[in-house]
Amino acid sequence: MLRYTLMRLGIFVGCLVVVWGLVYSGIAPRGLGNSNGLWIALLALVISAPISFVALRKERDRASVQVSQRVDRMKANIQANAGAEDLADERARTRSQAS
Repeated sequence: MLRYTLMRLGIFVGCLVVVWGLVYSGIAPRGLGNSNGLWIALLALVISAPISFVALRKERDRASVQVSQRVDRMKANIQANAGAEDLADERARTRSQAS
């Protein structure tokens, strides 16, 4: 998961550098007034999203498998804890009824 996040961040930073270069060289339009930094970041985000979607498909699939396995383990742990609590509660009830 960390690998996917770092790869995605790398693509965004690469796009940010390219967009910054295009804006300051005059090829891409500048933002209005003081919004130039925000314009560059938003444009880089819009460009990097589809690139990440296509280029990181395999890595995203690996990350989703890891997340799915982690969720399954957590569900199993919760069910096991609930079963242990039910068993302890049942034992306490039978003890109190026997007294």
